[in-house]
Amino acid sequence: MAHARVAEKHPLDDLIRRDRMPHIWCPGCGIGIVMRCYAQAILESGIPVERHVVVSGIGCTARVPGYMNLDSYHVTHGRPIPFAIGLKLMKPELMVTVFSGDGDLAAIGGNHLIHAARRNVDIKVICINNFNYGMTGGQVGPTTPLGAKTTTTPYGNPEHPFNLPYLLAASGAVFVSRWTALHVRQIKQDILYSFRKPGFTFIEVLAPCPVGFGRPNDIEDGVEEMQLYRRRSVLVYRVPEEVPWEALEVDLREERPIYVGRFVDREREVFRPVRR
Repeated sequence: MAHARVAEKHPLDDLIRRDRMPHIWCPGCGIGIVMRCYAQAILESGIPVERHVVVSGIGCTARVPGYMNLDSYHVTHGRPIPFAIGLKLMKPELMVTVFSGDGDLAAIGGNHLIHAARRNVDIKVICINNFNYGMTGGQVGPTTPLGAKTTTTPYGNPEHPFNLPYLLAASGAVFVSRWTALHVRQIKQDILYSFRKPGFTFIEVLAPCPVGFGRPNDIEDGVEEMQLYRRRSVLVYRVPEEVPWEALEVDLREERPIYVGRFVDREREVFRPVRR
C-alpha cells in the first residue's frame, strides 16, 4: 500500500505567522476558523499581499492581525475603524480590512461603525459576534441576548441587544451579510466579494465562545454550538421580503431560526476626500 505524501508547505504558510503559534484562543473558539477564511480569500483575490492591510482594536478577535503575516495594526479599544479610514483615504490603493469583535466594534466603537457606514467609506469590516466580552472575563456586551447570563449579568441580561445586520443596513452599508463559523465556504466567498465591492461592507460571523458565553448559558462546548448552527441556520435571500428585519435578532438559547445570508447588496457613492 502506497504511503500518502505529506505536503512540505501549507498554502497559507506565508500568510499566517507560525512563529506566533500556539494561539491564545480557547478550545472550541471560532475565531481561528474565520481567520483562515480571510487568509484564503486574500490568496484567491489576486490582489498582491503588500496591498492588503488588516486593522483591529482590542479583544479576542482583535488578536487576528498579530497572527497575519501582512501589514497589520492593533490599535486602541474601539478605534480600528477611524484608523482604517485614515489609511484608506491617504492610500486609496490599499485593501483595508477591519477584523474585530462585537464588543470592540459595536460598543466603545459604535459611533465609528455607524458613521463609517453612513459615509460609505471604502473599508471592509469582518465582525466576530460571540455575544460577550470574551477576553476580559465574559462580561455582558452589546449583542448579548436578553436574559442571557454573563459574569456581569448573573441573573440574566436586562437589556435588548443590537441587531447588527439591521443596524448596518439602516446606517448605509452597501453590503451586509451574516454567517456562522460553520459556513466556511460562504464566509470566504463573501470576503472575496467584499474585496470587489466599492464602499463600506460588513460581514457578521456568529462564532462559539464556549468559556465566556457557552458555559453560563448551558451550551456545553464549541461542538454543541456548531451543531446548533447546523440545525437552526436558515438561508435568507431577501430581507425584509422573506423575513422582517427584527427576525434577524439571535438568541442561541431559544429554538428559533438563525437567519443567515446576504441581506444587503446595493450601490452608493463611495466617500472620497476633497483634494485641494
